[in-house]
Amino acid sequence: MKCNLLQLVFNCYKLHNKPVVKHKLNLILQPLKKYNITAMMWFNKMIASILPHMPKNLVWIFSKRYIAGRTIDDAVRVSKQLNKDGYMVTIDLLGEFITELKEAEKNRDQYINIIETIQKNGIDGNYSLKPSMFGLLLNEEACYQNIRQIVQKAVDYGNFVRIDMEDSQCVDMEIKLFRKLKKEFPKNVGLVLQAYMRRTLDDIKNLSNIHSKNNRLNFRLCKGIYVEPEKVAFKKYEEINAHYLEDLEYILKNGIYPGIATHDIPLIEGAYKLLKKYKVPKDRYEFQMLYGVTPALRKSIIEKGHRLRVYVPFGEDWFPYSTRRLKENPKVASDIMKAMFVRG
Repeated sequence: MKCNLLQLVFNCYKLHNKPVVKHKLNLILQPLKKYNITAMMWFNKMIASILPHMPKNLVWIFSKRYIAGRTIDDAVRVSKQLNKDGYMVTIDLLGEFITELKEAEKNRDQYINIIETIQKNGIDGNYSLKPSMFGLLLNEEACYQNIRQIVQKAVDYGNFVRIDMEDSQCVDMEIKLFRKLKKEFPKNVGLVLQAYMRRTLDDIKNLSNIHSKNNRLNFRLCKGIYVEPEKVAFKKYEEINAHYLEDLEYILKNGIYPGIATHDIPLIEGAYKLLKKYKVPKDRYEFQMLYGVTPALRKSIIEKGHRLRVYVPFGEDWFPYSTRRLKENPKVASDIMKAMFVRG
């Protein structure tokens, strides 16, 4: 079966004929749908496992809908269009888990250039970064100094930097880093939290000691994508969703600013109810979504009067990012295959 699936993907790439490819995909997808979730999960994992071994040009076909491009010019172009359509953006240079500190310095300088370019182009957006790109796992102090320079550059323009949360080995270090930056730049730095982590609600409560009405905490709340052991992270869909809404309710009830980052309709509907329950002003929260994902749902949110920010990743390091994300979240693999032919 794996060999047949591999051949299917190669044929899709060579033919590049959408009606034909769609028909071939349906030959596999429709029978699986008649079985159960387990069969679809198996198919997703199969697709995710073979894509990293495909030609880079083929993987780019799968990835480009979700990545702005390879260059800052691509990010500017995509961001301008999103702004025109009514969305804010957050810019992210792809890359993570470096092995040498000289890479961190290169990434720092590139981010500073990115900020200058984005600001000069008048983009309505802020910035996201992964601390492992700046040496978090090599030298915490060097990482802090690199990121501090980036935040300072953003502050010079009155802008904001979001510290991404990575896998469980990084959580304590990234919270420590955030606390340190928040103390110096109270209005210009935020953090990502992952609802599937068992510790997240406690982390929010512990961080509340640096929250105030004048300098609110600012969290992006997402489900979480890294593969973690069950003792560290919730695994069941319903369980993760329940904890997401529990975390979000605590955030809203305590006046913390959330980036409600989800494409899950039950979570979006749950967020609407919580926003109404706590009478949250429109400027005290935002929804957030990934570039290229569920554009129709995205549009429906702003049509209801809510603000929404789109995560815009770009960079030469797109290949490892794409293949790693497919391995970490196999469901994305079949979603991408379908999304190549069906928009919305």
